[in-house]
Amino acid sequence: MPQEAINALNIKPDGIYVDGTLGGGGHSALINERLTTGRLIGIDRDENAISAASSRITSKNFTPVRGNFHDFREIMDKLEITSIDGILLDLGISSHQIDTPERGFSFRFDGPLDMRMDNSTALTAKEIVNTYSLEEITKILFDYGEERHSRQIARAICAARVREPIETTLRLAEIAEAAQPRVRKRDKSPHHPAMRTFQALRIAVNDELSPLGAVLRDAVQLLSENGRVAVITFHSLEDRIVKTTFASLASPCKCPRDIPYCVCGKTPSLRVITRKPRTPSPEELSNNRRASSAKLRIAERMMPPCSEEKSHNAKNAQGKYQA
Repeated sequence: MPQEAINALNIKPDGIYVDGTLGGGGHSALINERLTTGRLIGIDRDENAISAASSRITSKNFTPVRGNFHDFREIMDKLEITSIDGILLDLGISSHQIDTPERGFSFRFDGPLDMRMDNSTALTAKEIVNTYSLEEITKILFDYGEERHSRQIARAICAARVREPIETTLRLAEIAEAAQPRVRKRDKSPHHPAMRTFQALRIAVNDELSPLGAVLRDAVQLLSENGRVAVITFHSLEDRIVKTTFASLASPCKCPRDIPYCVCGKTPSLRVITRKPRTPSPEELSNNRRASSAKLRIAERMMPPCSEEKSHNAKNAQGKYQA
C-alpha cells in the first residue's frame, strides 16, 4: 500500500519525515518526490538496504542512517532533530531479503539458517534451533508464530539435532512439515506448514516486537502538531501492539466513568485516523500476493492543552457538577 501510506502522512514540501524501515527505498522515494526544502531520514539495520536506497535516492534532502528504528530517539538526538512532521514504519520483511537464499529467511530456498536483518549481530536462527531448550523453542513458536502445534514442532527439532545439527532452511522446513502431516491434510491450509515456524524464529532473532510500543511512543513525542504516524503491519502480533499503543495515547484517562470530569490530568496526544485498518485493494493484491496480510494504521498528533487551561476546564466542570 505505498500510495495509501504516503498519502496518509499529509506531506508538507518543507517538512521533516522519517522512514524508519527504509528497505529498498520505495516508500522513501515517494516521500522525497513531494519535498522541496524538506528533509527525509531513512533508517535501516541492513547495510544492503542502505546501499540500495542511497543509489536510488540521490537528493540532498535524503539522509540514510544505518541503525535500528528501535533506537529512534537516539538516532534523532544524534542528528539534532527535535521535531518531525511524520514517520512511516513498514514492518514487513523486504522482498529482497526473502528472495536472497543466503539470508536464510525463506523456506522456499535452500540457504544457511541465518535470518538476521543486521548481519553484524550475533544471534542466528541456527543457534536457536540447535542450542535452545525444548521449552524455549516451544515458547518462541507459540508466542511469535502463534503456532498451534508449537510443542510437536519443537520436539521434532530437538530430536533431529541430536542426529546432526540443523543448518539449512530447507532442512528446518522439512522437520516442521513432518511434525504435523495429519494436521496439514486436515486443515487444507494454503500456507506452507513451516511458515509460522520461520516467522517466529525471524522475530526472535531480530527482537522485532518487544521495543515496538516504546518506539511508537517516542515517535509521537517528537511529532509536531498534526504530524502523522503511519504503520504497516503484516501479522496480528504487530498489529495488536500498534492498535493498543495508539488507543492508549488517544484515550489515556483512567478516571472512573461515574466522574463527570478528568482528575488524573492525562490528556490525549493522538487522534486515531483509522478506527479500522486499511487493507490492500484487489488491484494491488493481483500484482503483489505478499501484501495480502498488510494492514495500515494511521494516527495524528494532538498537542495537550496548557496546564492553566486544563485547570480552568476542570474547575468549570466541577462547578457544574456540584450545582
